[in-house]
Amino acid sequence: MRTALVIGTGLIGTSAALALVQRGVVVHLADHDPEQARTAAALGAGTDEAPEGPVDLAVVAAPPAHVAAVLADAMRRGVARGYLDVASVKGGPRRELEALGLDLTAYIGTHPMSGREKSGPLAATGDLFEGRPWVLTPTRDTDTEVLNLALELVSHCRAVPVVMDADAHDRAVALVSHMPHLVSSMVAARLEHAEEAAVRLCGQGIRDVTRIAASDPRMWIDILSANPGPVADLLSDVAADLGETVEALRALQSSDEAKRREGGAGIEDVLRRGNAGQVRVPGKHGSAPRVYETVVVLIDDQPGQLARIFADAGRAGVNIEDVRIEHAAGQQAGLVQLSVEPRAAALLKEALRERGWALRQ
Repeated sequence: MRTALVIGTGLIGTSAALALVQRGVVVHLADHDPEQARTAAALGAGTDEAPEGPVDLAVVAAPPAHVAAVLADAMRRGVARGYLDVASVKGGPRRELEALGLDLTAYIGTHPMSGREKSGPLAATGDLFEGRPWVLTPTRDTDTEVLNLALELVSHCRAVPVVMDADAHDRAVALVSHMPHLVSSMVAARLEHAEEAAVRLCGQGIRDVTRIAASDPRMWIDILSANPGPVADLLSDVAADLGETVEALRALQSSDEAKRREGGAGIEDVLRRGNAGQVRVPGKHGSAPRVYETVVVLIDDQPGQLARIFADAGRAGVNIEDVRIEHAAGQQAGLVQLSVEPRAAALLKEALRERGWALRQ
């Protein structure tokens, strides 16, 4: 691939463009908002000038509701040898293109499983997709050359290609992305009118649960409008679990010992099923989840503290697998939770203590 046209210069489109430019691909940028395309170009994602002729690959990064129309326009104008989209739903756009009577040999649906709470070109980064799954949904009609172009794009973005059926993909993302987002939003909504004294007690747990609720509602309306059925089915199951959990909690309030035992068993059941589901979430780089030991370090809220910790860990020869920060309420301090291989935990603790860090048990 030597040339590409990215249509839609939001977070995903601009991030893909940045990755392609870094690999030496000449990238042209287009957007319904020319100012946004100019912003992406200023960030080094390519040029907002139109290509003089057909490019090798057109990447459509429009909202799901508009993907088919944008693709159809590009294909009718013959702007590229191959076409793909990066929308978070796949079955609907493909069926819309089929209904329009377009030749789909030059098209493949794709979905990079990566993103951020922020949107727009200013939130983009060339390594957004690194190590993340990138779903490809070819059909029997997809030309081999187009599939290879899509695989080349995934390779340039340092993502991991995953081939799926389009409708199976939509059911999967409803489970692992769309439904969790709505649940996160529902939990966060409880905080909107909560007393300030209660909100000040927020810790890492509530931050973890509500993090994705910060995303742009307009973007999510587009996504959910394109995949409502599977999401509604899953929320119906969640609602059933919630109903049973409410009943179990009410039973725990009873003066009847038998009812309290029944309520306790119900709560234990949902917690154990949660444990069983959580351990199936893939670990680092999509591998099987691994158990790490956590080393907790107390830090002042001062510039360079994290860099010092990582540098000291590096000098000790310890790789930090994951890191979380919990800020202390009302204090200029926080706790850094460093996840490391169990065999490296003692070495890291000793090294950090020698360098003056205060550790928490």
